Amino acid sequence: MGAVTDESPPLARLFAIAFRTLIDGLHERLAARGWHDVKPTFGFVLLAAREAGIQSSEVAALLGISKQAASKIVDAMVEADYVSRSPHPDDQRAKIVTLTVRGAQLLDDVEQIYAELESEWATIVGGAQIEGMRENLVTVLLATHGGRLPQVRAT
Repeated sequence: MGAVTDESPPLARLFAIAFRTLIDGLHERLAARGWHDVKPTFGFVLLAAREAGIQSSEVAALLGISKQAASKIVDAMVEADYVSRSPHPDDQRAKIVTLTVRGAQLLDDVEQIYAELESEWATIVGGAQIEGMRENLVTVLLATHGGRLPQVRAT
């Protein structure tokens, strides 16, 4: 194996640059579609809440921030009508955060934009290359995470 040079940067650096490029493109296109109040941290909460909801107390761990800061983020998301809070069915002291119709619409737009961005990359390197990259990443992630894709989290 050769040394890392400017021509062969580490994968971690390339993934970080690619991630930032995709996220910046996502937020530019969301704004163009009228989603002006979306903060980058919202995506992590929306994804976690998509299936069966997430406990308010789990948002802090998901984002790697204090419970108070997480509560403020959830408050902002409730105010923007992306999520709602309701009593947890098994623990009345806990609150569960779930998607609203507007939150689900936002996630639909996010998925469409990601498809557009991937299509643009496919124009550059080819659709088979993009699908091969996806398959390889899934294979590595499944192998290193006990056969399941891990939850997307901020930290």
